[in-house]
Amino acid sequence: MIDVTRLNDKILTVNCDLIEFIEETPDTVITFTTGTKIVVRESAEEIKEKIILYKQTIYGKNM
Repeated sequence: MIDVTRLNDKILTVNCDLIEFIEETPDTVITFTTGTKIVVRESAEEIKEKIILYKQTIYGKNM
């Protein structure tokens, strides 16, 4: 799970395993495998970094 920030500055914790893709249009839109979409303040690169850090924490640094 990672924290992202909605445009109204509310923090939202999402399951990063359900992210299907991330678009910058120019706002960053996260689309989940369920079809749900959210717009967040973080860039696609920041989200990828959060996912990597989360997975390294869960599975260890040698993933």
